[in-house]
Amino acid sequence: MPTRRIDVTTWYLEQTDPGDLRPAREPDVAVEIVRAEVPSPELSRFLYTAVGGDWHWTDRLPWSFEQWRNWLDRPGVETWVAYARGTPAGYVELDPQAEAQVEISYFGLLPAFTGRGLGGHLLRTGAARAWDLADRWPDRKPTRRVWLHTCSTDGPAALRNYQARGFRVHDVRTRPETVGHRPPGPWPGAHDSRT
Repeated sequence: MPTRRIDVTTWYLEQTDPGDLRPAREPDVAVEIVRAEVPSPELSRFLYTAVGGDWHWTDRLPWSFEQWRNWLDRPGVETWVAYARGTPAGYVELDPQAEAQVEISYFGLLPAFTGRGLGGHLLRTGAARAWDLADRWPDRKPTRRVWLHTCSTDGPAALRNYQARGFRVHDVRTRPETVGHRPPGPWPGAHDSRT
């Protein structure tokens, strides 16, 4: 795939108190957000490619089954999946870290579900689950900080959504990166069939 060199800006955002979390409007579609309690490399890879394929998410594409399993088997890692009428619509992945911090390591919607108010609702739910993570993992201390990052190659509504839910920018960095001329899509050839 042809590549190009671009400047990518990354915004690092955080909440330092559960009271920072702001509500979101109700989505236009009925949705159920459920924790995937059984670590599943297949499900996580599907969500990662289906959501991130249009946004240059490529860092995990070369991961083996065992790498996915090792990531998901860590205590406190959680995947929360939004379902609309039984269909996966998006997900939030929580990564517990040292010093009672939780990173929202991945978040997003499948393309068919964008623009329906689901993103704010899913993000609010995911951030709330980051704040109460210790309730489900008794060996963890209560969460003191929830953080995430987004960049200029992510969806155009991402930064606005994070800020609307009460996340504050605490750092901004810009660096040159090499990306494909087009995002890879959810699987080889899928991008061509959607254009």
